[in-house]
Amino acid sequence: MSEERLLIIFAKNPEKGRVKTRLAESLGDEKALEVYHKLLDHTLMVAEHCECDRELWFSRYIPEQNSRGTSGFTFKLQRGEDLGERMSQSFQEAFENDYQKAVIIGSDCAELTSEIVEQAYKKLEDHNLVLGPSVDGGYYLLGMKRYHEELFEGISWSTEKVFQQTLESVKELNLDIGFLPELNDVDIEADWRSAKDSFSES
Repeated sequence: MSEERLLIIFAKNPEKGRVKTRLAESLGDEKALEVYHKLLDHTLMVAEHCECDRELWFSRYIPEQNSRGTSGFTFKLQRGEDLGERMSQSFQEAFENDYQKAVIIGSDCAELTSEIVEQAYKKLEDHNLVLGPSVDGGYYLLGMKRYHEELFEGISWSTEKVFQQTLESVKELNLDIGFLPELNDVDIEADWRSAKDSFSES
């Protein structure tokens, strides 16, 4: 293990018509898939520059291990009825495998950097949890050094209430929390227009 630190990346299998559906409403399925590939590649590049073990959890099936940009990643399959159950299961497995710090990210944030992920691990030295809030009311990163199943219960996933409801759970559990900078996920065309300068647009 790399200092007993794990980075969990949740990703959708890149399939036309199944990714970035809100973006596809204005840009079309083909462009939405192209954007998703760019975001996923960016996320993998960020992960590669972090001092940790890396797991890439796919939504529908596990692709070939030689998929692009995935050298050094362990492939796994998400399990559960909703996002909360799937994330909870991945954290539970991490701590069962004796990791001391586990951090989860998605593949939607063009503003995420390896430095921010490293900040998350650093904050876990002095806090029970670390959260990276997103502009839309959710979060782009969650880290912990002990499994807290309650953090994934009673949350209105994929809504603007996720971050606030998570904070309420943190308060009920009397946990100390560290915060990262607020970043913006890419969900709609306006988000992509703001983010695409980070990529080599054709």
